Amino acid sequence: MKIVDDLRKKKIVTAEKPDIQIQNIVASGELDGTMDLDMAACSLEKTIYEPEQFPGLIHRMQEPRVVFLLFTTGKFVCVGARKEEEIHQAIAKLQQTLKAKDIIEYRETRDP
Repeated sequence: MKIVDDLRKKKIVTAEKPDIQIQNIVASGELDGTMDLDMAACSLEKTIYEPEQFPGLIHRMQEPRVVFLLFTTGKFVCVGARKEEEIHQAIAKLQQTLKAKDIIEYRETRDP
């Protein structure tokens, strides 16, 4: 509503109560391991990997319907979810798939 108030002050929004809907949630994180993106490109369906153009692999997951940008460092960006629970489901499914296909090598955890 803060954005709506700011827009009203500039006379851009006139509606009393705008219909606000979440259309796209963007999440980023790290999977605590390194990934072989060449192997991922061959093993995962619906992927695009052109390292000369972009250093990450683009993976379109069907269920839940989200898109991941995956990087060799284990970092990722997830876009397209409409609910937070979809992100959690997608990350869990991705981790399971990467582990099953031996695409990710998890880092060893050290005790302090």
